[in-house]
Amino acid sequence: QVQLEESGGGLVQAGGSLRLSCAPSVRTFSRRKMGWFRQAPGKEREFVAEIHWIDGNTYYADSVKGRFTISRDNAKKTLYLQMDNLKPEDSAVYYCAASPGGTTYTYWGQGTQVTVSS
Repeated sequence: QVQLEESGGGLVQAGGSLRLSCAPSVRTFSRRKMGWFRQAPGKEREFVAEIHWIDGNTYYADSVKGRFTISRDNAKKTLYLQMDNLKPEDSAVYYCAASPGGTTYTYWGQGTQVTVSS
């Protein structure tokens, strides 16, 4: 069973930056794509960004375009989310996820809290 572990969350002032990381428990597993999702209190989980592992194509939610950057390190098999110009509305628990194939995300991390103060 693949487990994903997020790190890098924390408390930051509006306009600040954070970098999230996501590392798998096993170095080699089939992954077509990996992504970041977030869930704020009282809201449904929402898509933030994803990257296709082989070709590196990236996709973003409109709310984070131009501020967040998703990337991967093939050697370390690690996923990143660079978050710049953070806003209070970005506050949420951020989850890393992986899809071995198709469109469904099968593996999920436990989440890391991001809090942006105004």
